[in-house]
Amino acid sequence: MPSSSPSTTAATSPTLRPARETSGPATTSPHAYDAGLLLLRLVLGLTMAAHGSQKLFGWFGGGGIDGTGQFFTMSGYPAGNTMAVVAGLTETLGGLALAVGLLTPLAGAAIVGTMVNAIAVTWGGGFFAPKGSEYELLLTAGAAALALTGPGRYAVDRFLPVVRAHRLAYGVAAVVVGLVTAGVILLLRK
Repeated sequence: MPSSSPSTTAATSPTLRPARETSGPATTSPHAYDAGLLLLRLVLGLTMAAHGSQKLFGWFGGGGIDGTGQFFTMSGYPAGNTMAVVAGLTETLGGLALAVGLLTPLAGAAIVGTMVNAIAVTWGGGFFAPKGSEYELLLTAGAAALALTGPGRYAVDRFLPVVRAHRLAYGVAAVVVGLVTAGVILLLRK
């Protein structure tokens, strides 16, 4: 009488191996994500801080407040010098805060708001640089991504009780604030 269990021989017996997980947190170091976020924060934040210092102080070949104010006036913004100070402070302080991971969702939102206005100014020049908006769009997306994901472990936020445990809701709220603020400023533009 045949057995209810399958018959196997040494040549045909399946090799039983324990199941192994090949993806997920066990195969990727969490420090890799944190190092990647740190790199993104440093490059994006310091780039924005440098742009802000061009506007505020005329460093790195920038126009300073007066030159940037003239640009804002020619671009249809009221009170060009005031807008130059606001944009310069937002880029400098937001960029530095992003670089060190301080209040990261708000720092990201500050960059998002500023860069949405920059996209509006460059929009008619096509997509690609030097007249297009690809650069501004990339900075905007990077800042929004950092606001949504949080700064990672290598950040000042890690030591602040309120934002230590980053929540997606913080990032979403911050990006919405940045977009609404940008929209209000764009409504002032002629």
